[in-house]
Amino acid sequence: MDFQPLKSQLSKYSQQENLECFRKELENLINKYSLENKSNTPDFILADYLISCLKNFEKTSRRREKWYRKPLHI
Repeated sequence: MDFQPLKSQLSKYSQQENLECFRKELENLINKYSLENKSNTPDFILADYLISCLKNFEKTSRRREKWYRKPLHI
């Protein structure tokens, strides 16, 4: 029996779940230190923005890896 599809589904679910937990903790951290005050932007919007920055950095790093043809191990 091949369990690979199930493993990849579980792994993907866990990653999404972890990302959601991280987003919530980041939102709480931003709120705890009132970092949203200067920009008058709700903490959940800032948390989403920072997560999108991380995702874009990963995507950009992978493009750079492809360009140089060297693995970055990320």
